Amino acid sequence: MAEVNLNDLEKINNKKEIIDFLVEHNVIKEDKFKEKLAYERELKDLQKDLLELQLQVIKNNKRVLIIFEGRDAAGKGGTISRVTEYLNPKKYRVEALPKPTEKEQGQWYFQRYFEKLPNAGEIVFFDRSWYNRAVVEPVFNFCTKDQYDKFLKQVVEVEQLLQDDGIILIKIFLTITKEEQAKRLQKRKDNELKQWKLGALDEKAQELWDDYSAYIETMFQKTGSEHSPWIEIETDSKKDARLIALKTICAELSNINFSDNILSIHS
Repeated sequence: MAEVNLNDLEKINNKKEIIDFLVEHNVIKEDKFKEKLAYERELKDLQKDLLELQLQVIKNNKRVLIIFEGRDAAGKGGTISRVTEYLNPKKYRVEALPKPTEKEQGQWYFQRYFEKLPNAGEIVFFDRSWYNRAVVEPVFNFCTKDQYDKFLKQVVEVEQLLQDDGIILIKIFLTITKEEQAKRLQKRKDNELKQWKLGALDEKAQELWDDYSAYIETMFQKTGSEHSPWIEIETDSKKDARLIALKTICAELSNINFSDNILSIHS
């Protein structure tokens, strides 16, 4: 069945007899329909706001980097899709780097990410980022303690240098309860069309929940600052999370001084 969009919902909503018929025959629940309509309207309004802000980013040659991190099954992909749905595709990129190659493993840790930084007039979304070294890598012993400690020290300095150079940095962490994560992971296992989303590391997410929690808390404490804060969004409700993510990004971009090249974004 094709997905119903806002225009379809508006047409139905404007014809009371259709609503009455569908409710009477238990095809839809009126309250749920109204909730869906309200959600789609708010989503579309926020997407329009973000598009307007993107146009200002383009016009003023700003560089915006938005980092999306989060627990497994917290909905990073779906949230990024809604955020970028109506943006000018020529002026934004979504970067989801695979595990480093043998060559990249011999480079400075940040080097391969630097190649993906935004150009003038561009917004770049990192679907996971250099913060792999703050959580995933130490949880699975993919890095040494020295590499981990060095990262926590360097990342604060690196992000400060990027901001000093004019890059607008927004860091979002999508969180989820253990119970909801278990449900979503099980749904992926049961759905043949979504099993590709379930990687080897995802299958350990529940078992290593407490380990993840400890490293996530350390990441917040060590790498969040007044100038580079973490914005945590709960995602047990995917719809609410997507709206909050859009509101957050719009609010942060609205704080930019587009009249000159001075960075004026606030936490």
